[in-house]
Amino acid sequence: METEDSNKKQTTIVEFDNQDMNEEEKDDIPMEDLEDFKRDIEFDKIDIKKFAAVDDVRRIPVPPHRVTPLKNNWDKIVTTVAENMKLQIRMNTKRKCVEIKTSKFTEDKNAIIRSSDFLKAFMLGFDLIDALALLRLEDLYVESFEIKDVKNLQGDHLSRCIGRISGEKGKTKNAVENATKTRIVLADTKIHILGSFSNIKIARESICALILGSPPGKVYSQLRFVSKRQASAL
Repeated sequence: METEDSNKKQTTIVEFDNQDMNEEEKDDIPMEDLEDFKRDIEFDKIDIKKFAAVDDVRRIPVPPHRVTPLKNNWDKIVTTVAENMKLQIRMNTKRKCVEIKTSKFTEDKNAIIRSSDFLKAFMLGFDLIDALALLRLEDLYVESFEIKDVKNLQGDHLSRCIGRISGEKGKTKNAVENATKTRIVLADTKIHILGSFSNIKIARESICALILGSPPGKVYSQLRFVSKRQASAL
């Protein structure tokens, strides 16, 4: 009896194996058919204009101290955004913000992003000419930080720190800008830097050294070394 049971088990195992082999053979597709299938697939060319978001809207808030500069430079801003970037722009007086929107004439899908960065830089306090560089060049960024992020200062210590960063009649700030090829805005305890990634890093290190108490003369010497190194690299 035992031998009969063992023979039955072996036969069933062989039958199941044969079934699996048959199923695998059915699922196999010859390589020639696959190559023919790949050749038959053709994709149409992508039209970039179709991907431009028609209903994309951005709102840039206007701080109270930038209302007057915005009024004085409104014509230039509208010309830049509307004619050059092909966007719609308006001033929303209720929300106190500038609204920009894509239209059917917008060709560049990144136009609204670059225009919003341009307007944000202008609202932070940068001059119109400096902010326009964000539209013309692609490797420019704006970095912002506060003095308390580097060192917690209060009262007269904070005022003296701001004075060290600015210098007499803006001498220190201008020296950092010229050496690092950046633009710096001091807005109370906030500091905004416009420039390339590497130049922003050098300017930030110089400002942080001034915040931590380094004398301006030491920072000047470091900036001279950096400017000479950049000139030799060019």
